[in-house]
Amino acid sequence: MAKSLDYNFPMKKDVSVLAELSAVQCVVVVAKSTVKLKTKRKVRYRCPECKKTFIRKKFLPITWKEFADFYRLITGKTNRLFMLDKKGIGRSKLSFQFKVFFDLPLSAEVVWNLLPPKLLSSNLDWVYDTDGKWLRRNGVLINHRDVTIGENLWWSYHKSESYEAYHQDLSKLSYLLGDNYLPSGAVSDWNGGGVAGVASHFRPIPHQRCLIYVLRTLKRLLPKNSPMIKTRKLRSIAKEIIHLKDETDVWNWQSKLIDWHNGYGKLLIIRTKGVGAKKKWEYTHGNLRRSWKLLTKDQDRFFIYLDHPLVPKDINSLEGVNSQLKQKLGDHWGMKHPQQVSFAFWYFTFSRVKKLPDLKKLWVGWKKTYNSRN
Repeated sequence: MAKSLDYNFPMKKDVSVLAELSAVQCVVVVAKSTVKLKTKRKVRYRCPECKKTFIRKKFLPITWKEFADFYRLITGKTNRLFMLDKKGIGRSKLSFQFKVFFDLPLSAEVVWNLLPPKLLSSNLDWVYDTDGKWLRRNGVLINHRDVTIGENLWWSYHKSESYEAYHQDLSKLSYLLGDNYLPSGAVSDWNGGGVAGVASHFRPIPHQRCLIYVLRTLKRLLPKNSPMIKTRKLRSIAKEIIHLKDETDVWNWQSKLIDWHNGYGKLLIIRTKGVGAKKKWEYTHGNLRRSWKLLTKDQDRFFIYLDHPLVPKDINSLEGVNSQLKQKLGDHWGMKHPQQVSFAFWYFTFSRVKKLPDLKKLWVGWKKTYNSRN
């Protein structure tokens, strides 16, 4: 029956008219049903009462002022108690008010286009860094950072720090950087996926292994209060690895390792019959052997920073970002896992904001993203 209605619409060759009653209200005559016109380019509505056509306006469920409040909440410039005392917004209302932002965070690619990183506007060399922040056992947030300037370049969420996860991220990042802005060096915790990703997507660059991670692993394998003197001696030597400043210090440190091996090296090959059916034998001093292998295998990766002063010897810059993110998530511990991922994405996004115009660019970009999906 709707197709038999005739409102004398202007007909064109590229316009197909669909006359149907719509719930959209006319902007002139309130509470009157309008007729919907579908074209190849856009959708217009015509009121059968006043005969005027119009485009349906998309009303945002949130305002710029609320977006600014959301920015201050995510970055820690304000907290829930302040929102409750000064603005009368409780926890339930706060969760409902900002739900639209948690449902639609900006992706790293959109942020890249809105706020390009500083390295694209300078010809200075920079060092690449990557690390993952686990959300318990549900997944990991992988952050890629320029440690020279101190800027987050790319971030993503994956189920694990796998080779495929780093391949997806670094393939996009290397494409956006192009050949002219690739890093001059890299530093990481030596995760297999990250090492393979740097080697395959960036040109051959010096790649430093984080000494803080190495020392942390050695301290776990070599207890401080071990009853065995060989363990305490190797631990004492291992602790010096982060204090080596030149090649002379490295030679002296390696001499200490050789002296330790001359005195206790036979203990590394002693075997014991295994317990159970899984292993027939195992090394008696397994942790001691693992520590020795870690200290002596591929030592060149420990001392890249001595030949390349721009490359740091640790990833403390990125560790600081992850530590602050962990604190922020702890302040909002009631969030579910999808909300935690969105919170982290917004946290990384807002880390690129330096001035008020930057925040307004993000607001405009988010509005376009919202309108394109609704």
